Amino acid sequence: MLLGCIADDLTGATDLALMLSRNGMRTVQVMGVPDASTLMDNADAVVVALKSRTNPAGEAVRWSLASAEALLARGARQLYFKYCSTFDSTDRGNIGPVAEALLEKVRGEIALVCPAFPTNSRTVYMGHLFVGNVLLHESPMKDHPLTPMRDSNLVRVLQRQTRLKVGLVPYGVVDQGPDAITAALNEAARAGTRLAVADAISDRHLVSLGAAAADHPLITGGSGLAMGLPDNFARQGLLQKAEPARHMPAPPGRALIIAGSCSEATRGQVRSAKAAGIPAFKVDPLAIAQGKLAASDVVSWALKQPVDQPVLIYSSDEPANVRAVQAELGREAAGELVERELAAVARDLVEKGFSRLIVAGGETSGAVVGALGITAIEIGPEIDPGVPWTRSMDDRKLVMALKSGNFGAPDFFLKAWNLLE
Repeated sequence: MLLGCIADDLTGATDLALMLSRNGMRTVQVMGVPDASTLMDNADAVVVALKSRTNPAGEAVRWSLASAEALLARGARQLYFKYCSTFDSTDRGNIGPVAEALLEKVRGEIALVCPAFPTNSRTVYMGHLFVGNVLLHESPMKDHPLTPMRDSNLVRVLQRQTRLKVGLVPYGVVDQGPDAITAALNEAARAGTRLAVADAISDRHLVSLGAAAADHPLITGGSGLAMGLPDNFARQGLLQKAEPARHMPAPPGRALIIAGSCSEATRGQVRSAKAAGIPAFKVDPLAIAQGKLAASDVVSWALKQPVDQPVLIYSSDEPANVRAVQAELGREAAGELVERELAAVARDLVEKGFSRLIVAGGETSGAVVGALGITAIEIGPEIDPGVPWTRSMDDRKLVMALKSGNFGAPDFFLKAWNLLE
């Protein structure tokens, strides 16, 4: 193993695994803190998928450190802490506490911090995160049900979360290339900066940042920052690049879409699927809470739908409706209720012959994979930027696309199946 990665949610892990696979690294993704039995052999990169974005900071730190210990014990030469390209967190963390703990673990002097992913319209300029042409706090992320983002200044956000000094590598330096970035990082480290937010508005900037951090024991960022890391290992003679997959063999069985994200992108994908005639069932959290809807009801409905097309089961809703549900049930309780229900539905339908799954939303994907007992997946072809097909590596014969709520074109739920064979 060359690169050991720790991601704070499942779809973010898959996004990163795809980036590494697409750029030539044989990549395996594992679910939860690895142990001695975890499948990691014959991989250039291993991505650990945690569910540590919104849990208590102390717990997130413990899981991340345990994962780091396992990856380093298996020979990882460098660690990568992956978080969302929209820097999803609260004022208390968990990005800052985890980055701080990992940097201390590897005894690093300084670590880059860069969530930019220009392909998906996430850029950082003068330390401020943009989503498309608007600042983060003006984007739909301001209404995220779990991590509402109300501050676009990443230096300020991160400094509230960590005791370490946070600095900035500005656009004017990044645009000059790796040597200038390296010099700036060395100067910042001498001045006591331990976490350095970096501007990036293009893939060239991300590759330059990755090259500048080739010798760092820890890098932190979104999946975009990882795009140049395989080249670092190849230049050192440590990596012989592999060709990325273009199609993925899929087992026979029915197709299922589970959408739990309330992001603007996922809501648009739900609308497109329904407009195309895909049978759809909307899961109502209040009906679940009142005992008027059970997983068995949803499963019964799905089994009655035509077998020659996917079925869509979703809880995605408009922000105002989500807030109303949260006001009645509580923010965390509402989310956990829906996740449990969707995970139970997915588990029961897989047992009844559904073997091709799309799951939209990081929290939902984590709940579904947990319910299915999947421990490791291999990475297949890219459907849309940041979203691949994957295949379970255990006894279950399943293919899955685990999609961040924010990712994918409007026709994602329609076209994804074309890459299966």
